[in-house]
Amino acid sequence: MNKGELVDEIAGKANVTKKQADAVLTAAIESIMEAVSNGDKVTLVGFGSFEPRERKEREGRNPKSGEAMKIPATRVPAFSAGKLFKEKVSIK
Repeated sequence: MNKGELVDEIAGKANVTKKQADAVLTAAIESIMEAVSNGDKVTLVGFGSFEPRERKEREGRNPKSGEAMKIPATRVPAFSAGKLFKEKVSIK
């Protein structure tokens, strides 16, 4: 499912126009990204949580040459599925 299909699904279930559904979905995604980039955790009960995680500096290898190289430390976004979401997926 892509964003357009998700917008169609939301519009049908919420009984709103596709334009309104797209605006709400876009605002929600932007708000989550902004919060996580500022270091906050966003929890949607039943669905899951989004949070920033620190990744330590580590050693890697150049796939072409096999030469060792340092991969710098960074902060990455992470998603953890909630209990309800996990249960719904495992049933199918």
